[in-house]
Amino acid sequence: MKKLHIAISTNNIEATVADYSNRLGEEPCLLIPGQYALWRTESLNLSIRQNASSSPGTLRHLGWEDPAATEFTQETDVNGIVWERFNADHQAQEINELWPGTSYSCN
Repeated sequence: MKKLHIAISTNNIEATVADYSNRLGEEPCLLIPGQYALWRTESLNLSIRQNASSSPGTLRHLGWEDPAATEFTQETDVNGIVWERFNADHQAQEINELWPGTSYSCN
């Protein structure tokens, strides 16, 4: 089953993790202090990233975590929104490339 992916920028990871953990009723499956957090619920894949080049609370991109995806793809819709399509292993690989030593696994 596909999961909607939402990627949001923040300027305060700790406060955002506390707020979104409360809203989702669970803690993130991955937290890189001061930089990144990821929740993978039954229907949602939500990531937040601290990024000085983006205003807090802005949408970084949308997408689909799709088990049938054989490669990572990205396209822009008619409204200029970037949409990604990937499987959980693609996301884990990207996380481990961005933050070496994390050893994140989606399993």
